[in-house]
Amino acid sequence: MFGKIKFAAMLMAGTAGVVWVVNLPYPMIRKPVAQVAPILLLPSFMSMDHHYRGAIDSLEQADQLVSRATSTADIELGGEKVKAAKKHLKNLPVWFLGYYPQRYCSLFSCSWQFTLDEFEQARKRVARLDAVVFQDKNALIPLNEAKKDLLAAKLQYEQATNTKDRESAIASWQIAIDQLEEISQQTLAGKTAQTQLTAYKRDFDNARIGNFIAAAQEFDLEAQKVQPTKSQAASELWLQAINRLEQVPNDNPRYLDAQKLIAAYQVKQKTVVDTRSGTYVEGAKQFALAAAKASQNPPHTALEWEQIGNLWEKAIRQLENIQVQEPSYVEAQKLLAQYQTNLGIINNRRQIESDSQQILNQANKEIQRLIASTPADNNEIKAEIHGIITQLNSVKSGTTAYPEARRLLTLANNKLKQLQAQ
Repeated sequence: MFGKIKFAAMLMAGTAGVVWVVNLPYPMIRKPVAQVAPILLLPSFMSMDHHYRGAIDSLEQADQLVSRATSTADIELGGEKVKAAKKHLKNLPVWFLGYYPQRYCSLFSCSWQFTLDEFEQARKRVARLDAVVFQDKNALIPLNEAKKDLLAAKLQYEQATNTKDRESAIASWQIAIDQLEEISQQTLAGKTAQTQLTAYKRDFDNARIGNFIAAAQEFDLEAQKVQPTKSQAASELWLQAINRLEQVPNDNPRYLDAQKLIAAYQVKQKTVVDTRSGTYVEGAKQFALAAAKASQNPPHTALEWEQIGNLWEKAIRQLENIQVQEPSYVEAQKLLAQYQTNLGIINNRRQIESDSQQILNQANKEIQRLIASTPADNNEIKAEIHGIITQLNSVKSGTTAYPEARRLLTLANNKLKQLQAQ
Protein backbone atom coordinates (compact mmCIF):
# COMPACT_ATOMS: atom_id res chain seq x y z
CA MET A 1 0.00 0.00 0.00
CA PHE A 2 2.73 2.42 0.94
CA GLY A 3 4.54 1.52 -2.26
CA LYS A 4 1.46 2.43 -4.32
CA ILE A 5 1.12 5.77 -2.59
CA LYS A 6 4.78 6.46 -3.11
CA PHE A 7 4.48 5.50 -6.76
CA ALA A 8 1.44 7.76 -7.23
CA ALA A 9 3.22 10.68 -5.57
CA MET A 10 6.28 10.17 -7.75
CA LEU A 11 4.06 9.95 -10.83
CA MET A 12 2.29 13.21 -9.97
CA ALA A 13 5.57 14.94 -9.19
CA GLY A 14 7.05 13.70 -12.41
CA THR A 15 4.04 14.79 -14.42
CA ALA A 16 4.15 18.25 -12.81
CA GLY A 17 7.85 18.45 -13.57
CA VAL A 18 7.29 17.52 -17.22
CA VAL A 19 4.52 20.12 -17.55
CA TRP A 20 6.79 22.72 -15.94
CA VAL A 21 9.66 21.89 -18.29
CA VAL A 22 7.57 21.94 -21.50
CA ASN A 23 6.10 25.35 -20.48
CA LEU A 24 9.55 26.91 -20.10
CA PRO A 25 9.95 29.94 -22.42
CA TYR A 26 12.34 28.25 -24.85
CA PRO A 27 11.30 27.75 -28.50
CA MET A 28 13.42 24.60 -28.86
CA ILE A 29 11.24 22.93 -26.21
CA ARG A 30 7.86 24.53 -26.95
CA LYS A 31 7.72 24.11 -30.73
CA PRO A 32 7.82 20.30 -30.88
CA VAL A 33 5.49 20.08 -27.85
CA ALA A 34 2.99 22.43 -29.54
CA GLN A 35 2.98 20.18 -32.61
CA VAL A 36 2.65 16.84 -30.79
CA ALA A 37 0.93 17.52 -27.42
CA PRO A 38 -0.36 21.15 -27.25
CA ILE A 39 -2.53 20.25 -24.26
CA LEU A 40 0.62 20.32 -22.14
CA LEU A 41 0.96 24.04 -22.95
CA LEU A 42 -2.40 24.81 -21.37
CA PRO A 43 -0.84 26.78 -18.42
CA SER A 44 1.01 29.04 -20.88
CA PHE A 45 -2.12 29.59 -22.95
CA MET A 46 -4.16 30.50 -19.87
CA SER A 47 -1.48 32.87 -18.59
CA MET A 48 -1.12 34.51 -22.00
CA ASP A 49 -4.89 34.92 -22.35
CA HIS A 50 -5.17 36.43 -18.84
CA HIS A 51 -2.36 38.93 -19.25
CA TYR A 52 -3.39 39.92 -22.78
CA ARG A 53 -6.94 40.70 -21.71
CA GLY A 54 -5.64 42.46 -18.59
CA ALA A 55 -3.25 44.61 -20.63
CA ILE A 56 -5.92 45.64 -23.15
CA ASP A 57 -8.56 46.39 -20.50
CA SER A 58 -6.14 48.36 -18.33
CA LEU A 59 -4.85 50.34 -21.32
CA GLU A 60 -8.35 51.31 -22.45
CA GLN A 61 -9.37 52.34 -18.94
CA ALA A 62 -6.15 54.29 -18.44
CA ASP A 63 -6.58 56.07 -21.79
CA GLN A 64 -10.12 57.13 -20.93
CA LEU A 65 -9.21 58.28 -17.43
CA VAL A 66 -6.08 60.21 -18.44
CA SER A 67 -7.27 61.69 -21.75
CA ARG A 68 -10.61 62.83 -20.33
CA ALA A 69 -9.59 63.57 -16.77
CA THR A 70 -11.82 65.96 -14.85
CA SER A 71 -10.24 65.64 -11.42
CA THR A 72 -7.08 64.54 -9.65
CA ALA A 73 -8.83 61.30 -8.75
CA ASP A 74 -9.04 60.45 -12.48
CA ILE A 75 -5.30 61.04 -12.85
CA GLU A 76 -4.52 58.88 -9.80
CA LEU A 77 -6.75 56.03 -10.98
CA GLY A 78 -5.39 56.38 -14.52
CA GLY A 79 -1.85 56.05 -13.15
CA GLU A 80 -2.82 52.85 -11.35
CA LYS A 81 -4.31 51.45 -14.56
CA VAL A 82 -1.13 52.30 -16.46
CA LYS A 83 0.91 50.41 -13.86
CA ALA A 84 -1.44 47.44 -14.16
CA ALA A 85 -1.16 47.45 -17.96
CA LYS A 86 2.63 47.64 -17.72
CA LYS A 87 2.63 44.65 -15.33
CA HIS A 88 0.45 42.60 -17.68
CA LEU A 89 2.66 43.43 -20.67
CA LYS A 90 5.78 42.36 -18.77
CA ASN A 91 4.14 38.97 -18.11
CA LEU A 92 3.23 38.39 -21.77
CA PRO A 93 5.46 35.72 -23.41
CA VAL A 94 7.32 37.75 -26.01
CA TRP A 95 8.75 34.50 -27.43
CA PHE A 96 5.17 33.48 -28.29
CA LEU A 97 4.33 36.52 -30.45
CA GLY A 98 2.71 35.54 -33.74
CA TYR A 99 1.69 32.10 -32.50
CA TYR A 100 -2.04 31.35 -32.42
CA PRO A 101 -3.07 28.34 -30.23
CA GLN A 102 -5.94 27.13 -32.40
CA ARG A 103 -6.98 24.18 -30.26
CA TYR A 104 -7.01 26.21 -27.06
CA CYS A 105 -8.93 29.05 -28.69
CA SER A 106 -11.46 26.65 -30.22
CA LEU A 107 -12.28 25.47 -26.68
CA PHE A 108 -12.14 28.79 -24.80
CA SER A 109 -13.14 31.30 -27.55
CA CYS A 110 -10.15 33.60 -27.18
CA SER A 111 -10.38 36.62 -29.49
CA TRP A 112 -6.70 37.58 -29.69
CA GLN A 113 -3.69 36.90 -31.81
CA PHE A 114 -0.31 38.17 -30.70
CA THR A 115 1.83 40.10 -33.19
CA LEU A 116 5.05 41.98 -32.70
CA ASP A 117 3.48 45.23 -33.98
CA GLU A 118 0.57 44.91 -31.56
CA PHE A 119 2.90 44.31 -28.65
CA GLU A 120 5.14 47.27 -29.54
CA GLN A 121 2.11 49.51 -30.01
CA ALA A 122 0.80 48.56 -26.57
CA ARG A 123 4.20 49.29 -25.01
CA LYS A 124 4.28 52.73 -26.68
CA ARG A 125 0.79 53.51 -25.39
CA VAL A 126 1.84 52.56 -21.89
CA ALA A 127 4.93 54.75 -22.11
CA ARG A 128 2.91 57.71 -23.45
CA LEU A 129 0.22 57.42 -20.80
CA ASP A 130 2.85 56.99 -18.10
CA ALA A 131 4.47 60.25 -19.24
CA VAL A 132 1.11 62.06 -19.32
CA VAL A 133 0.29 60.90 -15.79
CA PHE A 134 3.74 62.02 -14.61
CA GLN A 135 3.30 65.48 -16.18
CA ASP A 136 -0.23 65.87 -14.82
CA LYS A 137 0.85 64.96 -11.30
CA ASN A 138 3.80 67.34 -11.46
CA ALA A 139 1.60 70.16 -12.79
CA LEU A 140 -0.74 69.81 -9.82
CA ILE A 141 2.06 70.94 -7.49
CA PRO A 142 2.44 74.49 -8.90
CA LEU A 143 -1.35 74.70 -9.32
CA ASN A 144 -1.99 74.01 -5.65
CA GLU A 145 0.86 76.26 -4.56
CA ALA A 146 -0.30 79.13 -6.76
CA LYS A 147 -3.90 78.81 -5.56
CA LYS A 148 -2.70 78.74 -1.96
CA ASP A 149 -0.57 81.87 -2.51
CA LEU A 150 -3.44 83.59 -4.30
CA LEU A 151 -5.90 82.95 -1.48
CA ALA A 152 -3.31 84.11 1.04
CA ALA A 153 -2.74 87.32 -0.93
CA LYS A 154 -6.48 87.91 -1.22
CA LEU A 155 -6.90 87.46 2.53
CA GLN A 156 -3.96 89.78 3.16
CA TYR A 157 -5.58 92.40 0.95
CA GLU A 158 -8.92 92.14 2.73
CA GLN A 159 -7.24 92.51 6.12
CA ALA A 160 -4.94 95.37 5.06
CA THR A 161 -5.54 98.70 6.80
CA ASN A 162 -3.26 100.95 4.75
CA THR A 163 -2.00 101.47 1.22
CA LYS A 164 1.39 99.87 1.80
CA ASP A 165 -0.11 96.60 3.02
CA ARG A 166 -2.65 96.54 0.19
CA GLU A 167 0.03 97.11 -2.44
CA SER A 168 2.13 94.32 -0.93
CA ALA A 169 -0.86 91.98 -1.11
CA ILE A 170 -1.56 93.01 -4.70
CA ALA A 171 2.06 92.28 -5.68
CA SER A 172 1.77 88.77 -4.20
CA TRP A 173 -1.60 88.35 -5.91
CA GLN A 174 -0.06 89.21 -9.29
CA ILE A 175 2.78 86.73 -8.78
CA ALA A 176 0.26 83.95 -8.02
CA ILE A 177 -1.70 84.73 -11.20
CA ASP A 178 1.52 84.70 -13.24
CA GLN A 179 2.32 81.27 -11.81
CA LEU A 180 -1.09 79.96 -12.85
CA GLU A 181 -0.61 81.26 -16.39
CA GLU A 182 2.74 79.47 -16.68
CA ILE A 183 1.19 76.02 -16.09
CA SER A 184 1.06 74.04 -19.34
CA GLN A 185 -2.42 73.99 -20.83
CA GLN A 186 -1.79 70.43 -22.06
CA THR A 187 -2.20 69.18 -18.48
CA LEU A 188 -5.32 68.88 -16.32
CA ALA A 189 -3.84 71.44 -13.94
CA GLY A 190 -3.33 73.90 -16.80
CA LYS A 191 -6.88 73.46 -18.07
CA THR A 192 -8.22 73.88 -14.54
CA ALA A 193 -6.13 77.02 -14.07
CA GLN A 194 -7.39 78.53 -17.32
CA THR A 195 -11.04 78.04 -16.31
CA GLN A 196 -10.38 79.76 -12.99
CA LEU A 197 -8.11 82.56 -14.24
CA THR A 198 -10.98 84.66 -15.58
CA ALA A 199 -12.54 84.96 -12.15
CA TYR A 200 -9.14 85.41 -10.48
CA LYS A 201 -8.18 88.22 -12.87
CA ARG A 202 -11.56 89.90 -12.43
CA ASP A 203 -11.16 89.91 -8.65
CA PHE A 204 -7.56 91.08 -9.01
CA ASP A 205 -8.51 93.98 -11.29
CA ASN A 206 -11.28 95.04 -8.93
CA ALA A 207 -8.86 94.96 -5.99
CA ARG A 208 -6.16 96.83 -7.91
CA ILE A 209 -8.54 99.58 -9.07
CA GLY A 210 -10.08 99.75 -5.60
CA ASN A 211 -6.62 100.21 -4.13
CA PHE A 212 -5.88 103.11 -6.49
CA ILE A 213 -9.00 104.91 -5.32
CA ALA A 214 -8.53 104.02 -1.64
CA ALA A 215 -4.89 105.17 -1.74
CA ALA A 216 -5.89 108.44 -3.38
CA GLN A 217 -8.48 109.05 -0.67
CA GLU A 218 -5.89 108.36 2.03
CA PHE A 219 -3.51 110.85 0.43
CA ASP A 220 -6.35 113.38 0.30
CA LEU A 221 -7.12 113.01 4.00
CA GLU A 222 -3.45 113.37 4.90
CA ALA A 223 -3.09 116.42 2.64
CA GLN A 224 -6.03 118.15 4.34
CA LYS A 225 -4.41 117.58 7.74
CA VAL A 226 -1.06 119.12 6.80
CA GLN A 227 -2.33 121.87 4.48
CA PRO A 228 -2.55 124.64 7.15
CA THR A 229 1.13 124.31 8.11
CA LYS A 230 2.77 122.48 5.19
CA SER A 231 1.18 123.60 1.94
CA GLN A 232 3.94 122.15 -0.24
CA ALA A 233 3.65 118.72 1.39
CA ALA A 234 -0.13 118.86 0.94
CA SER A 235 0.33 119.68 -2.75
CA GLU A 236 2.65 116.68 -3.19
CA LEU A 237 0.17 114.39 -1.46
CA TRP A 238 -2.64 115.49 -3.76
CA LEU A 239 -0.33 114.99 -6.71
CA GLN A 240 0.32 111.41 -5.53
CA ALA A 241 -3.43 110.89 -5.21
CA ILE A 242 -3.90 112.11 -8.78
CA ASN A 243 -1.14 109.82 -10.05
CA ARG A 244 -2.86 106.82 -8.47
CA LEU A 245 -6.23 107.72 -9.99
CA GLU A 246 -4.75 108.24 -13.46
CA GLN A 247 -3.85 104.53 -13.48
CA VAL A 248 -7.55 103.62 -13.65
CA PRO A 249 -8.12 102.59 -17.31
CA ASN A 250 -10.85 104.39 -19.24
CA ASP A 251 -12.72 101.12 -19.95
CA ASN A 252 -13.13 100.39 -16.24
CA PRO A 253 -16.59 101.00 -14.68
CA ARG A 254 -14.97 103.20 -12.00
CA TYR A 255 -13.17 105.40 -14.53
CA LEU A 256 -15.68 108.25 -14.23
CA ASP A 257 -15.48 108.13 -10.43
CA ALA A 258 -11.70 108.35 -10.68
CA GLN A 259 -11.95 111.30 -13.08
CA LYS A 260 -14.25 113.14 -10.70
CA LEU A 261 -11.80 112.62 -7.84
CA ILE A 262 -8.93 113.73 -10.07
CA ALA A 263 -10.76 116.92 -10.88
CA ALA A 264 -11.48 117.56 -7.20
CA TYR A 265 -7.91 116.85 -6.08
CA GLN A 266 -6.46 118.97 -8.84
CA VAL A 267 -8.56 121.89 -7.64
CA LYS A 268 -7.25 121.42 -4.11
CA GLN A 269 -3.70 121.07 -5.27
CA LYS A 270 -3.82 124.12 -7.50
CA THR A 271 -5.38 126.30 -4.84
CA VAL A 272 -2.31 125.69 -2.73
CA VAL A 273 0.33 126.38 -5.39
CA ASP A 274 -1.12 127.96 -8.48
CA THR A 275 -4.55 129.55 -8.67
CA ARG A 276 -4.39 130.88 -12.26
CA SER A 277 -3.12 127.77 -14.02
CA GLY A 278 -5.34 125.71 -11.75
CA THR A 279 -8.35 127.39 -13.26
CA TYR A 280 -7.29 126.41 -16.77
CA VAL A 281 -6.52 122.85 -15.72
CA GLU A 282 -9.86 122.57 -13.94
CA GLY A 283 -11.63 123.86 -17.03
CA ALA A 284 -9.78 121.38 -19.22
CA LYS A 285 -10.68 118.58 -16.85
CA GLN A 286 -14.34 119.48 -17.02
CA PHE A 287 -14.29 119.40 -20.83
CA ALA A 288 -12.38 116.11 -20.71
CA LEU A 289 -14.90 114.64 -18.31
CA ALA A 290 -17.76 115.70 -20.56
CA ALA A 291 -15.99 114.16 -23.57
CA ALA A 292 -15.38 110.91 -21.70
CA LYS A 293 -19.05 110.68 -20.73
CA ALA A 294 -20.24 111.43 -24.25
CA SER A 295 -17.94 108.81 -25.82
CA GLN A 296 -19.25 105.95 -23.69
CA ASN A 297 -21.64 103.31 -25.02
CA PRO A 298 -20.63 103.43 -28.71
CA PRO A 299 -21.37 103.24 -31.59
CA HIS A 300 -22.06 106.92 -32.27
CA THR A 301 -22.90 108.78 -35.42
CA ALA A 302 -20.26 110.84 -37.22
CA LEU A 303 -21.92 114.02 -35.93
CA GLU A 304 -21.74 112.77 -32.33
CA TRP A 305 -18.06 111.86 -32.74
CA GLU A 306 -17.45 115.36 -34.10
CA GLN A 307 -19.11 116.90 -31.04
CA ILE A 308 -16.98 114.73 -28.75
CA GLY A 309 -13.88 115.84 -30.65
CA ASN A 310 -14.90 119.48 -30.12
CA LEU A 311 -14.96 118.89 -26.36
CA TRP A 312 -11.42 117.49 -26.46
CA GLU A 313 -10.32 120.49 -28.55
CA LYS A 314 -11.74 122.86 -25.94
CA ALA A 315 -9.90 120.99 -23.20
CA ILE A 316 -6.68 121.28 -25.21
CA ARG A 317 -7.14 125.04 -25.72
CA GLN A 318 -7.55 125.49 -21.98
CA LEU A 319 -4.21 123.77 -21.33
CA GLU A 320 -2.46 125.74 -24.05
CA ASN A 321 -3.12 128.94 -22.04
CA ILE A 322 -0.68 127.82 -19.31
CA GLN A 323 2.71 129.48 -19.72
CA VAL A 324 6.11 127.79 -19.43
CA GLN A 325 7.02 129.67 -16.27
CA GLU A 326 3.89 128.63 -14.39
CA PRO A 327 4.22 125.77 -11.84
CA SER A 328 1.50 123.71 -13.51
CA TYR A 329 3.17 123.77 -16.93
CA VAL A 330 4.67 120.26 -16.72
CA GLU A 331 1.40 118.75 -15.58
CA ALA A 332 -0.45 120.68 -18.28
CA GLN A 333 1.88 119.30 -20.94
CA LYS A 334 1.28 115.79 -19.67
CA LEU A 335 -2.47 116.28 -19.87
CA LEU A 336 -2.09 117.96 -23.24
CA ALA A 337 -0.35 114.92 -24.68
CA GLN A 338 -3.06 112.65 -23.30
CA TYR A 339 -5.89 114.83 -24.65
CA GLN A 340 -4.29 115.16 -28.08
CA THR A 341 -4.00 111.39 -28.25
CA ASN A 342 -7.68 111.07 -27.30
CA LEU A 343 -8.61 113.66 -29.92
CA GLY A 344 -6.73 111.68 -32.56
CA ILE A 345 -8.63 108.53 -31.58
CA ILE A 346 -11.95 110.36 -31.74
CA ASN A 347 -11.15 111.85 -35.16
CA ASN A 348 -10.23 108.39 -36.41
CA ARG A 349 -13.50 106.94 -35.08
CA ARG A 350 -15.42 109.76 -36.75
CA GLN A 351 -13.72 109.06 -40.09
CA ILE A 352 -14.39 105.31 -39.83
CA GLU A 353 -18.03 106.00 -38.98
CA SER A 354 -18.38 108.40 -41.90
CA ASP A 355 -16.70 106.00 -44.36
CA SER A 356 -18.78 103.02 -43.19
CA GLN A 357 -21.99 104.99 -43.55
CA GLN A 358 -21.02 106.04 -47.07
CA ILE A 359 -20.22 102.45 -48.00
CA LEU A 360 -23.59 101.30 -46.64
CA ASN A 361 -25.42 104.01 -48.56
CA GLN A 362 -23.60 103.06 -51.77
CA ALA A 363 -24.41 99.38 -51.22
CA ASN A 364 -28.09 100.27 -50.70
CA LYS A 365 -28.09 102.19 -53.98
CA GLU A 366 -26.54 99.21 -55.77
CA ILE A 367 -29.19 96.92 -54.28
CA GLN A 368 -32.03 99.24 -55.32
CA ARG A 369 -30.58 99.51 -58.80
CA LEU A 370 -30.27 95.73 -59.07
CA ILE A 371 -33.87 95.27 -57.91
CA ALA A 372 -35.18 97.91 -60.34
CA SER A 373 -33.22 96.58 -63.31
CA THR A 374 -32.34 92.91 -62.87
CA PRO A 375 -30.10 91.51 -65.64
CA ALA A 376 -31.41 88.52 -67.58
CA ASP A 377 -28.13 86.63 -67.26
CA ASN A 378 -27.58 84.89 -63.91
CA ASN A 379 -23.82 85.39 -64.18
CA GLU A 380 -24.31 89.14 -64.37
CA ILE A 381 -26.57 89.02 -61.30
CA LYS A 382 -23.94 86.99 -59.42
CA ALA A 383 -21.25 89.48 -60.34
CA GLU A 384 -23.41 92.37 -59.12
CA ILE A 385 -24.13 90.57 -55.84
CA HIS A 386 -20.41 89.77 -55.37
CA GLY A 387 -19.66 93.47 -55.73
CA ILE A 388 -22.29 94.36 -53.14
CA ILE A 389 -20.92 91.70 -50.75
CA THR A 390 -17.42 93.15 -51.13
CA GLN A 391 -18.74 96.60 -50.26
CA LEU A 392 -20.66 95.35 -47.23
CA ASN A 393 -17.64 93.43 -45.92
CA SER A 394 -15.67 96.67 -45.82
CA VAL A 395 -18.06 98.21 -43.27
CA LYS A 396 -16.14 98.35 -39.99
CA SER A 397 -17.44 96.81 -36.77
CA GLY A 398 -18.24 99.22 -33.96
CA THR A 399 -20.05 101.64 -36.29
CA THR A 400 -23.74 102.47 -36.52
CA ALA A 401 -23.76 101.08 -40.06
CA TYR A 402 -22.36 97.68 -39.06
CA PRO A 403 -25.62 95.92 -37.91
CA GLU A 404 -27.47 96.91 -41.10
CA ALA A 405 -24.48 95.88 -43.21
CA ARG A 406 -24.47 92.46 -41.54
CA ARG A 407 -28.20 92.08 -42.25
CA LEU A 408 -27.82 92.99 -45.91
CA LEU A 409 -24.77 90.74 -46.19
CA THR A 410 -26.80 87.77 -44.95
CA LEU A 411 -29.54 88.48 -47.51
CA ALA A 412 -26.97 88.85 -50.30
CA ASN A 413 -25.25 85.57 -49.45
CA ASN A 414 -28.59 83.75 -49.33
CA LYS A 415 -29.56 85.16 -52.73
CA LEU A 416 -26.18 84.16 -54.15
CA LYS A 417 -26.65 80.60 -52.89
CA GLN A 418 -30.09 80.44 -54.56
CA LEU A 419 -28.61 81.52 -57.87
CA GLN A 420 -25.75 79.03 -57.63
CA ALA A 421 -28.21 76.24 -56.89
CA GLN A 422 -30.15 76.93 -60.10
